Amino acid sequence: MALTDQQIDSLARDAIARAQAGDFPAAENLFAKAAEARPNSGQLQHLLGQARLKLGRFAEAREPLQRAAQFMPREAAAQVNLAGCLSMLGDHQAALAALERAARLRLADAAIAHNRGRALEALGRLDEAERAYDEALAIDHRLQPALTARADLLAARGDWMGALADLDMALVTRPGDVDLRLRRARILLRQGDWLRGLEDYEARLELPGLYAPPLPRWRGETLAGRLLLYPEQADIESDAALRDTLMLARGIDGPIQCAVQCAERLADVLDLPTVRRGEPLEGFAAAAPLRSLPRLLGWTLQSLPSAPPLRLKAEPAAKVGWFTGHEPPAGVTIERDPAKVGECRSVTGDDVWPVHLAARLGIETTILLGPSPDWLWGPTDGQSPWYSAARVKHASAG
Repeated sequence: MALTDQQIDSLARDAIARAQAGDFPAAENLFAKAAEARPNSGQLQHLLGQARLKLGRFAEAREPLQRAAQFMPREAAAQVNLAGCLSMLGDHQAALAALERAARLRLADAAIAHNRGRALEALGRLDEAERAYDEALAIDHRLQPALTARADLLAARGDWMGALADLDMALVTRPGDVDLRLRRARILLRQGDWLRGLEDYEARLELPGLYAPPLPRWRGETLAGRLLLYPEQADIESDAALRDTLMLARGIDGPIQCAVQCAERLADVLDLPTVRRGEPLEGFAAAAPLRSLPRLLGWTLQSLPSAPPLRLKAEPAAKVGWFTGHEPPAGVTIERDPAKVGECRSVTGDDVWPVHLAARLGIETTILLGPSPDWLWGPTDGQSPWYSAARVKHASAG
């Protein structure tokens, strides 16, 4: 039985009330009934599509949003929401076309210009994307999404100063934004500017998913008990945790007594007091993540403390350690077992823990960095400031 106009209007009002209350599943169900009863209503199709967008049902939102854009060709919001749906579905060309229509309907709209930039960037049209971000920021010079997006583009092409200027402007209105602070930190640190970058880098500790022991965080003060140093990775056996432990467990001496929380496989390697994760922490007054030590102790790439000796000693033989996907040289006997690193005469590999172990052991080591290397290495190739036996090669250096 067909619904009357009064019933359809009542459904729509109830759906809007449910949506305003945040009950989008119920709102979507009511909008669907109303839109089915009145299929040529652009407004109902638009509301149905928006409800499905809120629910993350992008494929189902596409048809009503397309119908809404067709029935309301002079409604910029219908074009914008259609573009958002198409972008989520990966149809960036169609999204761009919808945004172009929206831009003609609503002139000098910063959000539409920004979204055009995102679509153009997704299509690989980077120069046009930058111009779209420029347009958005000419309209609203503090539009945070456009500032962040343009900063990413500028950083990717090596315009670090321009990227930092955009991030600084974005942080004026959102000074505590963790993502913005980390973006700025990564640019500064990769350029070797630890003085400015390390403070922002502490924002990472506000992100979910990082491990922290149940102890107060050490901030450099004198302690009445021991200090626990720990890798912040949730999986202490991961390559990243092993690598950070070998690289960063250094520089704490004098009156502060400390121990390193480490993976089982490193417990007999480090010549330091160690504890396992999950063991009781009696006697510890505070804890510090290893990646915070450069800031806490005032390190620079030019003044890194020496790494303490290891219990494990190198006994080099004829093999070459090879811990990278690159092809090894012909005619060389290769060793790929991390347990036998100490038996190698030299080691070549990516930024992985067996390579760090080799460098700590004083074995001649070549470390091959990827296109987005860890900021700890600094921007230059050659002799590593971390290990006297290691040389670093960035990916761009060939």
